[in-house]
Formats: sequence, C-alpha cells, structure tokens
Amino acid sequence: MALTENKTVLSWIDENIKLVNPDKIVWIDGSEEQLETLRAEACSTGEIIQLNEELLPGCYLHRTAVNDVARVEHRTFICTPTQEEAGPTNNWMDPAKCYDMLHEIAKGSYSGRTMYVIPYSMGPIGSPLAKAGVELTDSIYVVLNMAIMTRIGKAVFDVLGDSNDWVRGLHCKCDIDEEKRYICHFPQDNTIISVNSGYGGNVLLGKKCFALRIASYQGWKENWQAEHMLILGIENPNGEVKYICAAFPSACGKTILAMLIPPQGYLSKGYKVWCVGDDIAWIRKGEDGRLYAINPENGFFGVAPGTNDKSNPNALASTKKGTIFTNVVHNLDDNTVWWESLDKNPPENAVDWKGNPWNGKTAEAPGAHPNSRFTAPAVNCPCISSEFENTKGVPISAIVFGGRRAKLAPLVYQSKDWNNGVFVGSIMASETTAAATGAVGVVRRDPMAMLPFCGYNMGEYFQHWVDIGASLDADKAPKIFNVNWFRKDDEGHFVWPGFGENLRVLDWIAERCEDRVGARETAIGYVPYAEDINLDGIEDEINLDGLKAILEVDKDLWTAECEGIAEFYEKLGDKLPAALKEQLDNLNAALN
Repeated sequence: MALTENKTVLSWIDENIKLVNPDKIVWIDGSEEQLETLRAEACSTGEIIQLNEELLPGCYLHRTAVNDVARVEHRTFICTPTQEEAGPTNNWMDPAKCYDMLHEIAKGSYSGRTMYVIPYSMGPIGSPLAKAGVELTDSIYVVLNMAIMTRIGKAVFDVLGDSNDWVRGLHCKCDIDEEKRYICHFPQDNTIISVNSGYGGNVLLGKKCFALRIASYQGWKENWQAEHMLILGIENPNGEVKYICAAFPSACGKTILAMLIPPQGYLSKGYKVWCVGDDIAWIRKGEDGRLYAINPENGFFGVAPGTNDKSNPNALASTKKGTIFTNVVHNLDDNTVWWESLDKNPPENAVDWKGNPWNGKTAEAPGAHPNSRFTAPAVNCPCISSEFENTKGVPISAIVFGGRRAKLAPLVYQSKDWNNGVFVGSIMASETTAAATGAVGVVRRDPMAMLPFCGYNMGEYFQHWVDIGASLDADKAPKIFNVNWFRKDDEGHFVWPGFGENLRVLDWIAERCEDRVGARETAIGYVPYAEDINLDGIEDEINLDGLKAILEVDKDLWTAECEGIAEFYEKLGDKLPAALKEQLDNLNAALN
C-alpha cells in the first residue's frame, strides 16, 4: 500500500513500474519490524551474512561482484541540455540520448524481482536545510544501507506533503555488467539513474549522487552550498565550541580528522572534539547572517582497511553494532570480520572478500578489498556531537582546505580575505603517493575536493563561492585556511606527527577566528609564528626549528605552482571568475 498521496511521486513510480516490470512492490515505512524481515530474507538468500550477535550485535557481511568494487568515475555522467552546463571537468551526455540508453538497459530488469520504494531525507526530517528523495531499488542490501545512511520511512512523505521538491532515484542491478554500468545525473530533472552496479558508492543514491552532484546544482540555484566537507566542533576548557568545515582529497586523513581524539595535554585541560559529519556538509546562511551547516547523512560509509584502534578508535567503535561490512574478511572461527591493519592477528580460518578460503598467516593477497567498507550509524560514534540532529545546523567559524604536498604548502596558513580563500580552495591539489597510481609525486588538482562531485560547470561553481562571500558581512563570514599535514624533510620523512596532534593546528585556527593570536603576512597568506603553535609534549617528535621549517613559504616552488594553476584555470575558459584570475595575478605579483 502506498505511503503517500503525492501525485508527482505516484506518477513517477507508475512510469518506472511499467519500465522495469517488478513482480512485487514493497514500500519502506522505516519500521524496525520491516527492516528485520528484510534482513532475514537477505540472509536466507545469501545476500548478507549475519555476524556474531554477542561480539557484533546487529552486524552483517556482504560481498559485491568482483567486477563491482568502487565508484566508476569514467561511467558517471552529468546530463544537461548543453555540454557547457556540465563543464570541462565532468563527463557529459545529452539527456534525451542518455534516458533512451538507460531505459533500454533497465527495461524489464525487475522481472522476477521486488521493487523497494525508499522515501528518505537528507538531513534531519523537517529541517529547513533538509531535502527529500525517493529511491527505487531491487536490492535489499541498498535498503538496509540507506536505512543507516539516511533517515527513511513514512515520516519523510508526511513532511514532503504534495511538494514536487524531491529527488528521483532509480537503481537497477540488472546483470552487474561493467560494460553497461552507468551512474547518470539529470540536475534539471532532480533525477539519478544507476544501472548494472551493486556497490554502495554507485547505488546508495542519497550519498555522492544526491548529496553532492544533484545538491550542488540545487544549492547553486537556491543560494546555498553542498560541499565535500567534514564538520567538527572544537570545545575549549571554557566550554566554547567553534565549528569547522574542512575539505580534503582522498588519502589526506579526512575521517581521522572528523573523529579526532585530542592529545593527552589537551584532554587534561578539558578540550573536546565533536563530530558532526565526516564527509558532506550542506551550508546555508542563517537568520543572524552567519553560515550554518548540517550533515545531510545519518551514518558513515567508511573505508575499512587502515581503520584500527590507533589510527581512528572512534571510527572503529562506530562499527561495533548495527553495521554492514562490505568486501572484508570473514573470520569463521568466531564469525566476525577482519581487514588489513585492523590488528596484527589475521585469522587463519577465514573467507576473503571474493568468497574464497583464506589463511591470513600464509596468504599472499590481501583478504579484504582495498576499498572494502563499513556502513555504520553515526549515533554509534563516541564523539558524535549533541548538535548532530539540530535542524538549524551549526554556525561555521572556519573553512579549512588541505592536500598532500611534500614541499610546497606550509603546515597551515590563513587566506587574506574571502575571495583569496576561494582561490586557495580552487587550487587544492595532492601529490600521488603510490606507484600503483602511476608516477609518484604527480600533482593532481581537486578543487575544494569536489572535482568528481560537482554537478555543474566548475567555473560557475567557483563563481557561486565568490557570490556567497559577497552576500556575507565581513564579520560574519568564516575565515578560510589551508593545512598540509604532509610536509617532508630532505630525507623524505614526514615532519609533522599528524593524527590527534593536528588539534594543535586547529587550536591556532580557532584562536585566529577570534583574533586572539597574531600571524605574519606572506605572498600566499597569513602564516603562524612558530611560537604560537603549542608543541608541549611532542618536543621529541618536532622541535621549534622543525616547525619553523614547515611554516616556510618557498617563493621558487610557488612561482612554479602558479604555472600549474594557470594551466588548470585555462580549462575553464571564459567561465573562470574574474575574481580568481585577479587572485592568481596578485599571487604572481607578490612572489615577484
């Protein structure tokens, strides 16, 4: 029985029923009883495996097809009427042509299968910053993951009423054929269609597809922002909390920072760090003229390998109940899971991510896929913020950009003003780290960490940032910073200790937001005086001279960097905002 009388919803579902021809239709009402029935059904077919109820209560294991283990950027399209609207950094396809192709692939694909109708909210249900979506899927795995990652059920339809402001999502497993795998976005139609995949990043349509690609376009049109950013709160001993949004490309420690545990010296003084979100921020101006952010998600879709009690104890704790593990090792001795770097005791009697017998003591290949995942409820996180469900969001004091640069960017610097901060975000880049990705040290640009996720022309996206700044009073606008935890010495060793010690840098940022600490002006922005970064307790790892070295701005390196920036900007043609061209000219002049 339908959970809504919304004519736009019912009409769209009817169209898709005719297209995919399901045997049965199940409306997801959000009740635990219904979810438990679906879990039992998925266990009976082998789609998921129930794990040890005492050690991992409410947890399950799933394996994807071996040809379906990650997002497929080359098969991801932005379908706008003109290619210019999608821009030079996105794959583009003509919408009419794309719909025809997708409908041909999806036609009859639900025959013998059930259609699950999932109403979901990105953001707390009823929040003025939240948005509704409906995903149709033939996968119980998708239903169970969406129940963790979003707020699902009839309450979403109750708030939506008869509005047409909702995002349509159709997912069809089809044959998991990688040659016919497409993840396509139609921003003008609020529509996403994903075919021939069962992997979370391609089929949990609320995540990157809606929360970034479609939402970034919505934000552009509706004067707000959808950003690939964590949100954290830093509470000082006086009980003051400063909220920070931060964007990093992959492999730069984003999740670790989102769930940071303060160093002992800070803990003993009463400092706390609160996680509001680990991946995505929706940002909108509040009634007081400040920017406020919500995390539109309700869970964490984290990479398992490398997550352990040392690297990220809060993330690991989040996986201890109600979690779905994908493509990890199944330990048969105690019916639990394992992955590389979880600990130094790989199971000997186990099954690897492909479903083959695996002995961790003798195996040559990893047991868990490098992109294996956990889908865990955010409420499980020991440091989840008390403001997590705040429908108004949290006020943002600082925006932080970062990348992985061995010699170029100092440990931290502050932009000179808002437009200079937009420039800093637009030139974000990381150097490749492993031979597997090609040559080591190659600079890969990822502006605002949004290159794969911006749902429209990136030049227009930069202009939107400039326009947002112009709408803010200077005293209300967040300060903008850049950090680089990855500076190396001449022997190639990391100089800054990283991990929890990064709070020392965030503490300086928080102080700068209140103008309680000074800085020296350089060609690229304001750099700390080394004495203002607290090194108490880590003098054995880094001394004042070492800190001064990674706060230096090398003019020759930055002059060469300007050439790379100009080359990237050229791709945007006449869509490059004049404000950013001016910032590049200013930097060149300052360096010379």
